[in-house]
Amino acid sequence: MSSPRIRQAFYRITRNLCDNKTISFNAVRKLSFFDRSKTSDWKQAVSEAEKIVGYPTSFMSLRCLLSDELANVAIQLRKLVGTKHPILKTAKGFLDNGKHSLQTRGLIVLLIAKAAGAREDSFDKHEMVSGIYPDQRKLAEITEMIHTANLVHKGVVNLDNLQETNGSLNDMEFGNKIAVLSGDFLLTSASTGLAELNNTYVVEMISQSIADMMTAEFTPLRDLHGNAILKKTAAFTDWERQTFLQAGSLLSNSCKAALELVGHEDELKQAAADFGKNLAYARQMHEDLLPFISPTVDINGIISSSPVIKHTEIYNNEEDVSSMSIDELISTIQNDTETLDWCIWKCAEYGQNAVDNLKLFESSDAKNALNRIVQATTNFKQTKS
Repeated sequence: MSSPRIRQAFYRITRNLCDNKTISFNAVRKLSFFDRSKTSDWKQAVSEAEKIVGYPTSFMSLRCLLSDELANVAIQLRKLVGTKHPILKTAKGFLDNGKHSLQTRGLIVLLIAKAAGAREDSFDKHEMVSGIYPDQRKLAEITEMIHTANLVHKGVVNLDNLQETNGSLNDMEFGNKIAVLSGDFLLTSASTGLAELNNTYVVEMISQSIADMMTAEFTPLRDLHGNAILKKTAAFTDWERQTFLQAGSLLSNSCKAALELVGHEDELKQAAADFGKNLAYARQMHEDLLPFISPTVDINGIISSSPVIKHTEIYNNEEDVSSMSIDELISTIQNDTETLDWCIWKCAEYGQNAVDNLKLFESSDAKNALNRIVQATTNFKQTKS
């Protein structure tokens, strides 16, 4: 771990990042699901779940961020405070998105592990802490590191399209170096942790998730620069594929891998995988709906959100929504009650599927916590205005 001096420096820097108000809006890509949840239901569900797994998961990523190597990266970030490089938005999010922001994936992995319990023939039950094996906890942290690395890498700016309003070339180049090197370090750490699990099938599953996250940057819903776009041929199935690649694959495979590490039966492992996938769909649908029912949320990437794609699909591209301004687009979708009602219903369907996936698990506090997380994900009462 880092020395107290480095640790104090890190917190000073992050406070500066949180106070920085000059980040370019258009240059920052939308963070994926679980990152902006502010509703009281969600916070309460996550807070209760953390107590159940006996682990303050909100510090899982910070354990890595406070290592000597990344503490030095944090010190370098000070040079970018006041600039408009997107890596500042990402770094700010690690601490400023609230206690329950970027660590929810690891929490879900721990909950699914505890809900599955120990194997009947296990000889190492004494190693369990709060009903979870050490390797399962390590997997949860690996999941967080991979997700964080992906966010950091997304902070790389395409210098060929650099505009004067984005900042100086030197600032952008320096920020890119930090994003690439720190993201690579996190992925390397995750890879080392995977190897230490001594399970080739788990390595294969998580490696596939990393590949899927990279594939998500090269789909019909992304342009050559990784920005969200909407083609006239886009269908809701494109949204499902995009969501699975960028978020569902990692959560699904991590949940399945947590049970694979212990040797649970295939049926239970598949149920865990399906739960992760359906929860990812439900959460992304929830996030996509927020700009249309709450005026205070981030609208970046809205053009390829599920309500816009569904609206386009319903009306057979009668309107060229891609040429609309953001305000026009939001107003159009807000007036389309058919699309909004369908998306809310679809979110609830994903949630119900996730609940059904848990039926194979025995009743427990962990299972109840997962159900409450699903309920908070599909509840729009707190955000509708």
